[in-house]
Amino acid sequence: MFKYVCTLVTLLLFTSIACFAQNSILNVGLRLQKTVNLYHENGIAIEYSSKVFKPDRVYFGFSYVTSRLGTAYRSNAIKQDNYLLSAAYYFRQGHVIRPVVRLNTGYFSASYGHKIFDDLPQSSLILSGDAGVAIQTHSPLKFAATLGYNTITGNGVKGPGTLYPVFYQLTISWNLLSHQK
Repeated sequence: MFKYVCTLVTLLLFTSIACFAQNSILNVGLRLQKTVNLYHENGIAIEYSSKVFKPDRVYFGFSYVTSRLGTAYRSNAIKQDNYLLSAAYYFRQGHVIRPVVRLNTGYFSASYGHKIFDDLPQSSLILSGDAGVAIQTHSPLKFAATLGYNTITGNGVKGPGTLYPVFYQLTISWNLLSHQK
């Protein structure tokens, strides 16, 4: 699955660069996420804003965050994977500090690591929203910190027991289409 996601992301990246390089925005970076009372999950985030539809205000994105690059790295913590598609709106275009709201949907899976847990729910759809603030530097670098809420959670019987409702995240990204020197 990870191989297919990487292929899709690479194709999206090169297609966007080739077709939309005139004033569109393609932010690519790291997403550091923490579920309240549970795991650190880290991964990649990609956001695209088209020059033809609400440029630098409406962004569509993809994120992959996993505990494999967080709490579960070199430990026996549960390995979780989150694949998210998002739509975001950034307020105050042209300002350094910009409020942001985002709606996410996607897929969650957990690998409990032992056959005795095979009867437990291990995957779920994700529907979440988050809001916070972005800092748009006067360079291609952007920081965004948000607080979010998963509307679909689990208790281990109905839905995965490690899909908790509240999370916060920091995304550090770089605009690959910037022409700034």
